[in-house]
Amino acid sequence: MAVYDYVNKFITKYPSTIAWRLKKHSQVIDDYLNPDEEIIYAFCGQKNNDWWDLFTSCVVVLTNKRILIGQKRVVWGSFYNQITPDLYNDMQVYKGLFWGKVTIDTVKEKVYISNLAKEALDEIETQISEYMLEAKKEYKKS
Repeated sequence: MAVYDYVNKFITKYPSTIAWRLKKHSQVIDDYLNPDEEIIYAFCGQKNNDWWDLFTSCVVVLTNKRILIGQKRVVWGSFYNQITPDLYNDMQVYKGLFWGKVTIDTVKEKVYISNLAKEALDEIETQISEYMLEAKKEYKKS
């Protein structure tokens, strides 16, 4: 399955999440996936800290090796970020009246994914937490 299939499944399940141009954002991630990486989970939202900023849609993908965040710009270019388990510190989930926000704290920065459907927050938190707990164990062993 391609990244877009996972994201489409998410947006179908949680339609109140605010995001668009998902095929283009998914293509950014597809371009950076390594051949030995497997997609575990994918979701979409706005890569910002403000609920009123609706123009920074992105796709977030958990693979068996890292977290990838992709954004395709409207005119040209794209943005791509990755979070490896060794750089992951913590996560915070905020649940508002209509939407929620996930803050991923890394060694270097905080990554905000906002305008997520309130109902999706538990699933997102579980997927990221379980992945990071397992991945951190592997890093401690090596």
